[in-house]
Amino acid sequence: QLSITRKADGWYCNLSLEDKSVPEFNPDDIIPTWENSIGMDAILDRGFYLAISDGKKLPSLKPLRRNQDKLTTVSQRKNKRKKGSKARGKLAKREARIHQQIARSREDFQYKTAHQLVNTGKKVFFHEKLNLKGLTRRNTPKRGRDGRFLSNGQSSKSGLNKSWLDAAFGQFFEVLGQVAAKANASVVEVKPNYTSQLLCYRDKFVFTDRDMREYFDEELKLIVDRDVNASINIKRVGLDVFPTIKRRRGKPVVVESTTNSTSQEALTALYEHQKPTLKA
Repeated sequence: QLSITRKADGWYCNLSLEDKSVPEFNPDDIIPTWENSIGMDAILDRGFYLAISDGKKLPSLKPLRRNQDKLTTVSQRKNKRKKGSKARGKLAKREARIHQQIARSREDFQYKTAHQLVNTGKKVFFHEKLNLKGLTRRNTPKRGRDGRFLSNGQSSKSGLNKSWLDAAFGQFFEVLGQVAAKANASVVEVKPNYTSQLLCYRDKFVFTDRDMREYFDEELKLIVDRDVNASINIKRVGLDVFPTIKRRRGKPVVVESTTNSTSQEALTALYEHQKPTLKA
């Protein structure tokens, strides 16, 4: 299959070949276990990109944020030029090249991150199912009795929307799937319900406030990172050992649990991520 495309810096020819002699990989042949799997939580906090269930956090690139000032300057200069003029055309091409550089650096980062994960030797990668359209949707406008528009928090949400789009997690998980398939590994999407609220080693809801990034367990003298905790829970969901939770009187309640079967493994990962503990 041959495809020819035009991009900001020229024409590209892409030739695709299929070798039917290569055996087809069947992800259903892999039986996920605690040892051969990893859970991942997508994050936008403090310059991190992913929290993974072995206790580590992978850094973020933020290519759009890094090039925002340059892009804004060129865009403003272009908009001041007369439409149809050569000067505006040159600036438009320059703006397109900056967008292309951002997209390429993002893709390069995603492939490097995917290879970093696959090189761990794990065979199953669990990640949360993200509603990216919902996460980046504009807030519903609000009107007062006099017909005027009221504050709906959109100005503060716009920055968060841009961060989600810059991270491009949907594209990353597709890249990870391609890289994993070449290593006979699979990427599995799971529902993240309550994974960010419940402790991964004890049936207790502690992260009920979204602004709460850490929890100090006085009994274990352990600082639990919210994102690492969520990544472990995502892994538990994938392995079907996450508790059954129902809402009663508006609050989540654990009605069936096998948490004790993986609590020691979960604690090992949390201690791996452990920051200097507070003195008792």
